[in-house]
Amino acid sequence: CNRVGRWRPSRQNWSYLGGGDDERAMLSGRRLARQATRWCRHKTVMVEKYGCAGLMEVEERLPELAVGPRRIHHNLPYSRLRELEIASGECRVTSEGATAVDTGKFTGRSPNDKYLVADETSREAWWANNGKMSPEVFDELQATCLEHLGAQDEVFVFDGYAGASRKLKVRFVTAKAWQHHFVKNMFFRPKETPDIATFAPDFTVYNASGTTDADWRRHGLRSENFVALHLGKRVALVGGTEYTGEMKKGIFTVMNFLEPRERGALTMHCAANVGERGDVALLFGLSGTGKTTLSACPTRPIIGDDEHCWDDQGVSNIENGCYAKVIGLDPANEPLIHAAIKRNALLENVDLDDDGVVDYQSDRKTANTRVSYPMSHIPNRVDKGKAGHPTRIVFLACDAYGVLPPVARLDPDQAIYHFLSGYSSKLAGTELGVEEPVPVFSACFGAPFLPLHPFVYASLLRDKIRRHHVTAYLVNTGWAAGPVGVGSRMPIATTRAVVDAIHRDAFDHDAYTHHPILNLHVPDQLIKPDHRLPPHLLHPWASWASRDDYDAAADRLARLFVANYDSLYADHALDLSPFGPQPRDT
Repeated sequence: CNRVGRWRPSRQNWSYLGGGDDERAMLSGRRLARQATRWCRHKTVMVEKYGCAGLMEVEERLPELAVGPRRIHHNLPYSRLRELEIASGECRVTSEGATAVDTGKFTGRSPNDKYLVADETSREAWWANNGKMSPEVFDELQATCLEHLGAQDEVFVFDGYAGASRKLKVRFVTAKAWQHHFVKNMFFRPKETPDIATFAPDFTVYNASGTTDADWRRHGLRSENFVALHLGKRVALVGGTEYTGEMKKGIFTVMNFLEPRERGALTMHCAANVGERGDVALLFGLSGTGKTTLSACPTRPIIGDDEHCWDDQGVSNIENGCYAKVIGLDPANEPLIHAAIKRNALLENVDLDDDGVVDYQSDRKTANTRVSYPMSHIPNRVDKGKAGHPTRIVFLACDAYGVLPPVARLDPDQAIYHFLSGYSSKLAGTELGVEEPVPVFSACFGAPFLPLHPFVYASLLRDKIRRHHVTAYLVNTGWAAGPVGVGSRMPIATTRAVVDAIHRDAFDHDAYTHHPILNLHVPDQLIKPDHRLPPHLLHPWASWASRDDYDAAADRLARLFVANYDSLYADHALDLSPFGPQPRDT
């Protein structure tokens, strides 16, 4: 293929990398010659692939970028990504061998800048929770994004999959190497790099973070920044924000739309792991509640840390990587996460000294410091990202009021009530402008990512809990002995002891105290004592200086629950309010 000019097969077999340095596929010289001939006919732009014999450049077509960057990097291996990240000055190498990047102004998601396109496909969307965008505005923004990407000297294309079971084909087109690095860490990679011209994505994300919408007022947007999803065209756009979580949560939103409607499967904002008996546990919670930390357990292989699907075969991971908060990271409390921060991990917005040593205690840039790494960095994992049906569900709530008990057992109706409520506290840095814990309700523990009404997901969960005889618990990972400013955050060792006890069935007894205001059954003891969890810690009112003050705070929280439920579900045919908190009569 002399017209390409830079590559000529020199071996009978050529090995090129599909998803990473350990995922190689041997292709015959004859097959490569056929591909090269086809690529040459396109004669569009140079596409870089990388293999064991060195750099391979071919001509391929990415037709939407008609003006075309001079070079497209396609499904690069980590070694080449590292070279480009360092050469561009985008990243620094840490003393642990990871790379670190700053994401600029946006160090958390910007939910006010997220939109769904209103068309026939999205007619069932939950519009109370999603900003509307017209198809015409989306088309204008897509043209802006494609023009921006096409004007770059180089762009990066990642073709892969979302969902260990469904395998939704996804394509990410980005302008920066570290953005390519992030999605490579987070999604499933094909064993062979697909042909960029023939790979037919089910959904495409154009990340044009370097551009904004100059006409945002005319377009009816809330700012010049945007994260827009067109479910009909199966395209997402990112503009103005470099926070990588927007790409990950964009695909999660897509899966939350497709899976319930097309397969009757429940998508969930939760972590999952499995015990030696094959007992699967789900841990729901908002960002900062401890999903990643508590799911990374030395004795229970992890399925995934954040997004899962529950279908007729069991639970499967939607992603193939972890995206963990690292603020205050302590190797003693979170050894698996700490050990995962090594070469190929990507740190975000951490504080580095001149020698590349990370100060994990520093929040100088943000309290939402993060790391992404592939699942392969966790030795104790479920390789295929799939397991059986759950036996336990844990709802993690970071209670800023210091009222909720460390653990409470829920009956099936209580479980659905608390799933619909999704109570926790927004922690500093997880969203733009959040500087201290703020009590919040987020339906299904993931309202920003729900394109459909919460009862769609709640109905699926209710059916699965009953069909598979699942036991549910509410666990407080927030404050004890008083609210923020008075009490203190629950030690991670205490919360881990609670979750370990749940896994051991240590609360499977009848010694419970019912708290009438919270309408929760709180255990009085464990079947087998645990020195990390003395019985007096199980009753939160015992740690407050005044029982009257505790009950008054519990009543205030109960009223917040009632107000939230009434605002969202008062008109729904199924009334679950009797299974939630019950404020005292005024």
